[in-house]
Amino acid sequence: MKILLLEDDIALGETIQDLLEENNYKVDYVITGNEAIDSSYDNKYDLYIFDINVPDIDGLDILKALREADDKTPAIFISAMTDLKTVLKGFEVGGDDFIKKPFYPEELLAKVNLKLAKEDKTIIFGNITFFTKDEKMEKNGKSIYLGGIQLKLFKLFINNTNRIITKDELYECLEKPSESALRFHINRLKNSTGFDIKNIRASGYILEKS
Repeated sequence: MKILLLEDDIALGETIQDLLEENNYKVDYVITGNEAIDSSYDNKYDLYIFDINVPDIDGLDILKALREADDKTPAIFISAMTDLKTVLKGFEVGGDDFIKKPFYPEELLAKVNLKLAKEDKTIIFGNITFFTKDEKMEKNGKSIYLGGIQLKLFKLFINNTNRIITKDELYECLEKPSESALRFHINRLKNSTGFDIKNIRASGYILEKS
């Protein structure tokens, strides 16, 4: 899948680009608003990642123009501008998510994986088959059901195999985050799917794929 990344902090932009490409995404990286507009007109993307305060044209105005041109490509804003007005404006112009700087690049990767997992595709992990479009699941060819929280955890793990997922990331899937609640829901997910989800002490959890 192809991503357009707009970020004028070159060190951060290159870090994000490297991480996304290591996870099999193709990334076009630009540092100015005009470059982003040109790239969006010349290419078809599966996701936009836009900083807001960039040279030429800010990310908000870029996405607003793209939406007015009937471009429905999902978009994630990343910005140090974290006042409520800016955050709300990001959603008003058609953004799908907003990540406040500073952030861990892995946090962005998790959100990218979840966003793009909504595309119509089938994910197979061991004896589990997951149909992303309608979020239906089969185990050994038979339908199984996961509750809302377990489904969120499932998607987070399945799209981040072989990476330690921090507790803070996992807590975002819970309605009332706590250590005990997290253990409870992960155990339910393990029982339903048979996944070997390992607890990495003081770090988080990992689902390994050989």
